[in-house]
Amino acid sequence: MTIEEFEEFYAHAAARLTGQMYVMLGDAQEAQDVVQEAFVRGWSRRAQLDRNAQPEAWIRTVAWRLAVSRWRGRRRTEAAWRRTGAPPAVDGPGPETVALVAALRELPPRQRRTLTLHYLCDLTVEQIAAETDTSAGTVKTHLVRGRAALARILQDPRIEEAPGA
Repeated sequence: MTIEEFEEFYAHAAARLTGQMYVMLGDAQEAQDVVQEAFVRGWSRRAQLDRNAQPEAWIRTVAWRLAVSRWRGRRRTEAAWRRTGAPPAVDGPGPETVALVAALRELPPRQRRTLTLHYLCDLTVEQIAAETDTSAGTVKTHLVRGRAALARILQDPRIEEAPGA
């Protein structure tokens, strides 16, 4: 099947297959997802798909198998939840964390990445340099400038500077 033939096949069959899968599955979103995934898989095999060999049946079968596979995965996940119980409740981020994340978003991407690797991932300057393919001096520069920018951004306006400072 050529690219043009596959595109035409998709245009004519996608809605019909989605409707069929919806009736089989009872979930419109799930039907759309599995039909799209089946078409993606069919795209990579379009040379083997032939109009005379019923490509619609092939797509429908693949979509059904994907749905069954998802059901099995959900069942395994549900069984694991029953065995281990729900994870403990975790409090949401505090105002300091929200402020820090907002401030980090204001930094240039390289500084933000460098600060994150250094302070959150506990990487050394040399490790960061190797991971980012930059020199150690550049990493140090990003750290210094990033810290200075964060200090300016995070400065608490409620705190007045001491006179003469």
